[in-house]
Amino acid sequence: MTKSISRHKPRYQPNVSDFLALCGRNYGHILKWLPLQLSLDSPCMVEGAFGVLMVRVLENTKYTQLVEISRQLPDSAFFAPPRVQVRVYHDAKLAEVLTGQQIYLLRPVYDYPNQHMHHSDEKYRVNAFLEELLKIGCRPRVCQS
Repeated sequence: MTKSISRHKPRYQPNVSDFLALCGRNYGHILKWLPLQLSLDSPCMVEGAFGVLMVRVLENTKYTQLVEISRQLPDSAFFAPPRVQVRVYHDAKLAEVLTGQQIYLLRPVYDYPNQHMHHSDEKYRVNAFLEELLKIGCRPRVCQS
């Protein structure tokens, strides 16, 4: 009796509950320092214990906000400063990354390997990166325009 060994990896299945929990934590971090009445395109600096975040509200609607969050790094030819656009859903209490560095539309799942070498769980990883980025402003000292 011979066993058939499949060489194909099973297709990645995203864990939706883990992803929503991550987006919920991101929303909680953002709410600690995001002013609700920040005017459009008016930058705000959030100075935390671990650095400074630059925040700009790009869109403000009844239930959502589109926010750009970036961190300024010392001048370096090797690294681009991290910058993400985040949709904040106030009705669902979630914050999700829409765009990252060179990724303009994040898909839930990527085939692997792919032309741009994205991970299968790229969307989850970028949102996990947002959580780490938001921890910089977790204990804000100053929020100024």
